[in-house]
Amino acid sequence: MFKKFYPDKWVDSAYVIDFEELYQSGVRGIIFDIDNTLVPHGFDADKRSIELMERLKKTGFQICLLSNNKQERVERFNKDVNVLYIYDAHKPSRKNYQKAMELMGTDLKTTVFIGDQLFTDVFGAKRLGMPNILVKPMNPKEEIQIVLKRYLEKAVLHFYKRTSGG
Repeated sequence: MFKKFYPDKWVDSAYVIDFEELYQSGVRGIIFDIDNTLVPHGFDADKRSIELMERLKKTGFQICLLSNNKQERVERFNKDVNVLYIYDAHKPSRKNYQKAMELMGTDLKTTVFIGDQLFTDVFGAKRLGMPNILVKPMNPKEEIQIVLKRYLEKAVLHFYKRTSGG
């Protein structure tokens, strides 16, 4: 029942992912959520996120930010990382995951999605068959609608852990 929400992989942070291994496996495009994935909710790009984006670009990755946030928020974050982006993405709708791949020139075999929410980020990627990585939220301080979803996520992740041995 919950399997359609299970991430392909679940890690502590976007900053612990072995991106070189992803590149060697053929991944060329990475779609990132922003809030609580790369920086705490509402924060501007920081030194760590800027350095990560620069490292990924040097490795050869195309990068696209995919956010349900408004244009101002996404552009404010992006001004320091300078990657492709889509705001007001309506995740988990498939449309903008597809648009992100088009912008990057990648496809489902060469793209991975990285985000912190099951019911928007991971579910949207899974609806397309896109490989995905769930990261633990960076900061527990979130908007009320997200806090409520986290309770449901906890239940799904409980079953995920039981079936995955994690």
